[in-house]
Amino acid sequence: MRLSPVISAGFRVWWRLSRGATLGVRGVAQDDHGRVLLVRHTYREGWYLPGGGVESGETAASAIHREMMEEAGVEPVAPPRLIGFYANHAVFKNDHVALYAIDEWRACAPDSVHEIAERGFFAPDALPEGATPGTRRRLAEVFAGVAPADHW
Repeated sequence: MRLSPVISAGFRVWWRLSRGATLGVRGVAQDDHGRVLLVRHTYREGWYLPGGGVESGETAASAIHREMMEEAGVEPVAPPRLIGFYANHAVFKNDHVALYAIDEWRACAPDSVHEIAERGFFAPDALPEGATPGTRRRLAEVFAGVAPADHW
């Protein structure tokens, strides 16, 4: 557990160097009260929309389905709805993120024992301290009508 940040950082470096371009997915899921689900990882600071990388041979839609189940304990029961596609060049010059709405879902057991430190539902206008700037921008676009950006 104590080596997780080092191993994770090393994996991210290998991942970036071994691929010409990368694609990630993030999902917006709300509970019955309109609160949005965020996760806090064990290996980096901040609250994020659940998601992760699209694996080789996997579609973005299947990746968000898998990631929501693994990280968030949310099983989509209807196809995810694409909200937007963003460049994430601050992290890697060829990284992109697809943002999906998970409009219909049911709870399931998460499958990320060591990756997620905490999960929680938060009102879009009362996000927790530590919600990342990208998370805040995406939620402002989705819930407050802010014009979508090209960059995460």
